[in-house]
Amino acid sequence: MRAYNFNAGPAAIPLPVLEKAQKELVNFQNTGMSVMELSHRSKDYEEVHNRANSLLRELLGIPDTYEVLFLQGGASLQFTMIPMNFLPENKTAHYILSGAWSEKALKEAKLFGETRILASSKEENYTTIPSFSLEGVEEDGAYVHITSNNTIYGTQWNEYPTSPIPLIADMSSDILCKEIDVEKFSLIYAGAQKNLGPSGVTVVIVKKDFLETARTNVPTILSYATHSKNNSLFNTPPTFAIYMLSLVLEWVKEQGGVKSIQKLNEEKAGYIYSAIEESDGFYKGHATKGSRSLMNITFTLPNEELTKKFLQEAKDRNFIGLAGHRSVGGCRASAYNAVPKEACEALANFMKEFKNQHK
Repeated sequence: MRAYNFNAGPAAIPLPVLEKAQKELVNFQNTGMSVMELSHRSKDYEEVHNRANSLLRELLGIPDTYEVLFLQGGASLQFTMIPMNFLPENKTAHYILSGAWSEKALKEAKLFGETRILASSKEENYTTIPSFSLEGVEEDGAYVHITSNNTIYGTQWNEYPTSPIPLIADMSSDILCKEIDVEKFSLIYAGAQKNLGPSGVTVVIVKKDFLETARTNVPTILSYATHSKNNSLFNTPPTFAIYMLSLVLEWVKEQGGVKSIQKLNEEKAGYIYSAIEESDGFYKGHATKGSRSLMNITFTLPNEELTKKFLQEAKDRNFIGLAGHRSVGGCRASAYNAVPKEACEALANFMKEFKNQHK
């Protein structure tokens, strides 16, 4: 029996994807080799690589005016590459802080130039997406940076700002969970290990005219232009992770695309949020209602003793990964795209049962 996997990342991968990868693992398309064994310069791998690019463009509606790159180093390397490439000496990088990952992104940017915190909800323990104004950012702004979903705190941007300067978003934990207007952004980046597949590959979607503004005095491997000019094949890419990404994208397409996935995600999260709201305060959500995440549902119980008991009983029933992050405590259910509806229903029912036994 497969676990009810609510891990925050690396996270659940669709079972049909795992089964197809298992079937093809030893002999990929009659090559007599695994995908992991193919040369990244071979025609067989090139088809996998380009298929992933094409599917992502199709599913997100990415225009031809954007490049799609497959890089390594996770979102954490992007925290560095972005200011290294796009923060010139006479400009300021504006950051909106909505959680720990946006703090980390800001920390790296400070090493390369002037930064400004445009808004922050840190004083509210990141329970909400902060209010902000973009007035005046065009005077000296290099870009505005946001983190679209906050895994630790369970908050998510419901609407994205229209920025007068380039808008950059870390979408590592909610890319493909709902429809977005890619053209609002100059650059989107996402580590794969939440909604896109296994860890190892990082997707970057970057506007071509923004790419042309990048600094040239950047180490070769850390320049976006290097990877753009070489179709993300400048050095050996994470070939197996990109193969798995292509299978996940095929699965999303088979589900009806991002619109259908969004509807299902809203239903899945609804089960768990309803269990919280109908518990008469036994469960308390960390995020304010207008900022609640579809992907990471965070909540606390009345005390630490009950929390430990809840987590142990949940584990006994095959629910995995429900412990909250240490900075928030309590519990967290990460209901990424690959987490089936049945798992969310089962968790909501368990929450109601546990509450009735211990209220």
